[in-house]
Amino acid sequence: MPDFWDLHYAQRVQLMKSSAIRDLLKLTEQPEVISFAGGLPAAEIFPVEKVASATQKVLQERGVQALQYGPSEGYRPLLELIAQTSSRDGLTITPENIFIVSGSQQGLDFVGRLLVNPGDLVLVESPTYMGALQAMAPYGADYITVPSDENGLRTDALEEMLALKPKLMYVLPNFQNPSGVTLSLERRKRLVELANRYGVPVVEDDPYSQLRFEGEPLPSLLTLDSQLRKSEGEPYRGNIIQLNTFSKVLTPGLRVAWIVASPELVRKLVQTKQGADLHTASLNQLIVHELLREGFIEQHIPLIRRTYGERRNIMLQAMEEHFPAGIRWTRPQGGMFLWVVLPEGLNSTELLREAVKENVAFVPGTPFHAQGGGENTLRLSFSNATPEQIREGIARLGRVFHKALAETAVKA
Repeated sequence: MPDFWDLHYAQRVQLMKSSAIRDLLKLTEQPEVISFAGGLPAAEIFPVEKVASATQKVLQERGVQALQYGPSEGYRPLLELIAQTSSRDGLTITPENIFIVSGSQQGLDFVGRLLVNPGDLVLVESPTYMGALQAMAPYGADYITVPSDENGLRTDALEEMLALKPKLMYVLPNFQNPSGVTLSLERRKRLVELANRYGVPVVEDDPYSQLRFEGEPLPSLLTLDSQLRKSEGEPYRGNIIQLNTFSKVLTPGLRVAWIVASPELVRKLVQTKQGADLHTASLNQLIVHELLREGFIEQHIPLIRRTYGERRNIMLQAMEEHFPAGIRWTRPQGGMFLWVVLPEGLNSTELLREAVKENVAFVPGTPFHAQGGGENTLRLSFSNATPEQIREGIARLGRVFHKALAETAVKA
């Protein structure tokens, strides 16, 4: 029998699904569980003292402003700093191109709210970030997918999907969540070219690009689009919407992220913000601005890169040692995740139950597939586990996988 509220929800509530990641994070509250599930930054390298001193300085020097309401588009000096650091390689970004949001997840929600009508096609990679699927689903998005490989989204299959006239495309070019792969330069150029030809907006979600620990950086889709348009010296007015965040290079608890887009779209985003939470927390923005202005964030990033690079290497080595033959995985050049493909016939959701019995956790791959499938895939995060936990946790997973393969062989 439905309860009182079941009779009063809006129709879109039926499209809202619980996040498998958020549910799995509850496992991390148990100290005996080694979790490779949630994509958490390494808490032990959070700059607690530096944030504390910046907070104290902000409150002493600009306390009233920090504790007051602020402009919906964001703290102007922060907008100016982001615009300054974003303008390079022919890309011209002004403060009017920047919009501050309370975490990039809010940015995804706002994009869906502004652009997606019920039944609109949204083009995504397969697999893709489940949080993006979760953000746009309540607005009635119907997802169409393009497969990916070790070089990212397959642009040879892209034009056929663009011919279906999707309302927008969502991609993660750098160290993709969940796969960890990076979109190659050739494919970036092709994607930008095709998106322009078919007039499709592209959401470039880019939270991990500064977390590269090997290889050379690649230009963003935003930069390539600006170069294609030959708009050097003019404020960006293309069809790319770029999301970025301070969560991965400073701390996620501050919930400060930003969107780069055409000024016309930014003005609509501001109106959306006004109907949601008025503005991102003033105190948090001023803290981020202080740390960015004095150069601390740039100084802190190399520590994050070294930490994550070491942990990725340890995880890859442990997988080589403990995982049975027939299991494949990606080798990311940065970011926080890698992707595992099990032999056909194994179901990662069922294996998670067995893994939990061994006090180790991961995220099954199915929720990352917009159209279903991926039952034999899973995501591992290496960012928030110590080297000792990674070695032990991967050994435990290896035992789970060996047992499952042995049981499958017996049944066959």
